[in-house]
Amino acid sequence: MIVFREPGDVPADFGRSVVVIGKFDGVHSGHRAVIDRARVTATDAGARVVAVTFDRNPLSLLRPELCPDPLSSVDQKLALLADAGVDATLVLRFDEGLAGLEPRAFVEHVLVEALGVVTVMVGDDFRFGRGGAGDPTLLTALGAEFGFEVDVVGDVQGGGRRVSSTWVRDLLSAGDVEGAARLLGRPHAVQGEVVHGLKRGRELGFPTANLSADAEGFIPTDGVYAGWLVDQGSSAGGASDAASAVTRYPAAISVGTNPTFDDVHSRQVEAYVLDETGLDLYGHRVQIQFTHRIRGMVAFEGIDRLVDQIADDVTRVRAALRA
Repeated sequence: MIVFREPGDVPADFGRSVVVIGKFDGVHSGHRAVIDRARVTATDAGARVVAVTFDRNPLSLLRPELCPDPLSSVDQKLALLADAGVDATLVLRFDEGLAGLEPRAFVEHVLVEALGVVTVMVGDDFRFGRGGAGDPTLLTALGAEFGFEVDVVGDVQGGGRRVSSTWVRDLLSAGDVEGAARLLGRPHAVQGEVVHGLKRGRELGFPTANLSADAEGFIPTDGVYAGWLVDQGSSAGGASDAASAVTRYPAAISVGTNPTFDDVHSRQVEAYVLDETGLDLYGHRVQIQFTHRIRGMVAFEGIDRLVDQIADDVTRVRAALRA
């Protein structure tokens, strides 16, 4: 997938585009339904599918007090859009300049001049331009003037509720990673670099890979989870990392502050890779995929109780991943 960081990056001979516009936070099943529709339209029109999105949630600038934590980082979002079949993505920097752009100027300079749009697909709650003055009705009128179609796509429903990033976030905040996976169409994941921790897991017989504090993606509520660790290779890069980049390991995942010891002051994500001894992941980029919640996070009275519980957790993780 081609990534453009501003309209001027799009080459003059890029060709015709079917454009989908949105935040695409998490790229859930609702987003992918729109992308699938765009792919069909693009095939009929001999055009490319282009996603137009932003480098941050617009609320972070417009109403920061209402801005939620993102489900996915920009890099995660780009990978997910590529997996969904998008040909190119234009990531717009959402700053004061873009926020103040009039709707007509946005359409003319971004959609028409840069992307050669033939069809735009948006949701019925889509707003754009200064003060949110643009809506699907105005976009349709501008489409008639500039020669492109507007397809207003209805919501994807699940269980009587609109599939949305907010719903996914609510489920993850409750630890319901299985419910979140049903909306996403895949396990929810966070990613980051493996860093040195207190090495307490190793002392207990269950060495863990600890993610750095700046891990990307929404972290589910505290607890123990079953899932997968995907090794994406050394952060330093290089051809020698090609094999490790596709290695996936079953894992027991802990999220929280290790309340038994009460000496970890910020939430951390750590994963114990099952049945692997001597695995050195320090300095590697890894993705942690959450598939099942095993239990909540509690403090135990003594090391022996904790070790027994971890052993039971690992047994339950094995069973969950086999199911």
